[in-house]
Amino acid sequence: MKHLLLFTALLLALSQPLSAQKSVYVDSDYILSNVPEYKAAQKQLEDIAAEWQKEIESKLADINQVYKTYQVEKILLSEEMRIKREEDILKKEKAVKELQKKRFGPDGDYFKKQEELIRPIQDKVFNAISSLAEEKNYSMVFDKAGSTTMMYANKRFDISKDVVRELGLVPGATDEEDTEESDEEEDGGSGDQPVKLDKP
Repeated sequence: MKHLLLFTALLLALSQPLSAQKSVYVDSDYILSNVPEYKAAQKQLEDIAAEWQKEIESKLADINQVYKTYQVEKILLSEEMRIKREEDILKKEKAVKELQKKRFGPDGDYFKKQEELIRPIQDKVFNAISSLAEEKNYSMVFDKAGSTTMMYANKRFDISKDVVRELGLVPGATDEEDTEESDEEEDGGSGDQPVKLDKP
């Protein structure tokens, strides 16, 4: 899922002679890690996916129990009753498959929610990159984290931090906040205070 949130390579061609062109690159992974809204959107998507997956697993468990019960009782059932019970089980299985497709299919609820939450952030970052490219007269901007293969990249041409600043944010600020939260959790775990463990 992570790679679905990355940008493809950005190519901003300007009307300049080839000799005057200047190429730079960004790391969209780094940029997005500095956008608090992106982290919040990711967390919301993870929570939604977990809830929907739990719903599906619950239905599958119910079907499995119905099937086990049928296996025990079918010897006592008439042929007509066996057929009816089997058809009921097949209907339940079909319903779960349709629910899976509805939730996690290519055009399903998860994809739509992802578009709703992530696309505005992607557009915001793209606009910041475009603005910088025009202001600094860059001819091309590549994404180091995207699909374009970069055999070598000099850090002097990495404008990722400039993009973060263009978004009105401080580069590395969210990393510092995460570190502070981690330190607080470690301090809180000393003594007789209960420690809250994350689920695997």
